[in-house]
Amino acid sequence: MTRLLTSIALLLWFALAAVGTARAQTIPGTTPEIFKQFSEHVVKIEVVETGSSAKAATGTGFFADASGRIVTNYHVISKLVHSPERYRIDVIDVAGATTVATVLGVDVVFDLAVLRTNRQPKGHLVFESKAVAQGTRLYSLGHPRDLGLSIVEGTHNGLLKHTLYPKVHFTGSLNPGMSGGPTLTQAGKVVGINVATEGNQISFLVPAERAMILLDKTAKGETPPAASFLADVGRQIFDNQARYLAGMFDAKTPRVALAPYDLPTKPTEFFRCWADAVRRKELPYVSVTHDCSTDDYIFVSSEQSLGIVRFYHQLLSTSELNPVRFFTLYSGQFQGGNAAMFGNEEEVTPFRCQTRNVATAHGKLKGVLCARQYVKLPALYDAVFRAATLGSRNAGLVSTLSLSGVSFDNVQNLSRRYMENIKWQR
Repeated sequence: MTRLLTSIALLLWFALAAVGTARAQTIPGTTPEIFKQFSEHVVKIEVVETGSSAKAATGTGFFADASGRIVTNYHVISKLVHSPERYRIDVIDVAGATTVATVLGVDVVFDLAVLRTNRQPKGHLVFESKAVAQGTRLYSLGHPRDLGLSIVEGTHNGLLKHTLYPKVHFTGSLNPGMSGGPTLTQAGKVVGINVATEGNQISFLVPAERAMILLDKTAKGETPPAASFLADVGRQIFDNQARYLAGMFDAKTPRVALAPYDLPTKPTEFFRCWADAVRRKELPYVSVTHDCSTDDYIFVSSEQSLGIVRFYHQLLSTSELNPVRFFTLYSGQFQGGNAAMFGNEEEVTPFRCQTRNVATAHGKLKGVLCARQYVKLPALYDAVFRAATLGSRNAGLVSTLSLSGVSFDNVQNLSRRYMENIKWQR
């Protein structure tokens, strides 16, 4: 009897375990269930070159409301913004049906766009309105490398700290083609829009609230002329300058000592600075460098990114070279070319430069300012200002400031303030 009861108990335990396993495989919130429930709201986006009917770019988007508006990244559809006469946008749903989309609005600073098709969706995704805790499991949907709709698991690691443009740090493998797709909680709510990756499970999302803001701006559903968006992009970039240039290189800017000079460093929290030195026995001089740059940038086109500020100090000194030989070495550093910047001849003019000697309140400098104008966004410029200290026979500083996508007034003002921040130690 005891053996019989034991056998019955074991059979019941195995039966209950099997039922529990079956239920666990179908409970909402698992990866298969999330894909099954929400993938029909995700679409593939193809930017097609109309002359050849060939795909020029692919990405992902998702239905964001009952009217059928679609959220994606600006960089996915940027070719149409720059050349609306050459491209169209096709939206392909999970069943393979294709419709043509129009652009309702763009946010180039946060890399977002809202589209519309004439097809009513069966449903749409909902945005998460509450804060999401670091460590929360997330699920990203998209079309990696045009291989078909895929789902990627990852972790919410909070907003990046010390960045100019807020981004969610997503520990998961985003790949090209997933840009513009949604990243969801287990409940299926959108916490961010896929935007970029650095590989090795380091990826980034645009916070959901930025998409909600752009959806509010396009709520009337009016379709602006396609040719008007490039001018809007230029205005957004122009207006955005105040966010990061105001107060830069003012009296509160931190200082670093590169003897005998007193120099600006890390003007705001969204800069990163690095330093190094070359001290080798076979070289008759010492080179000390201090390099600061913003990490963030604004994608404008495949050939052009802007909003980057970089400055670079290089101190050269010698106890071996005579003044003539040192001057030759020092002059060569000053004559170096302009800092590497994006842009081809269709998008920017050639650099034009002016050189002059300047006596500041702190000492004498030789300065050269080079600038080039954007062809399609004529209110914006790239600039490189380079200054070399004068008056020493065995030491000299070459300091370079690079700006991209700023007004000419800011080119002049930032260059002047930067020059005034180059000082001699007392």
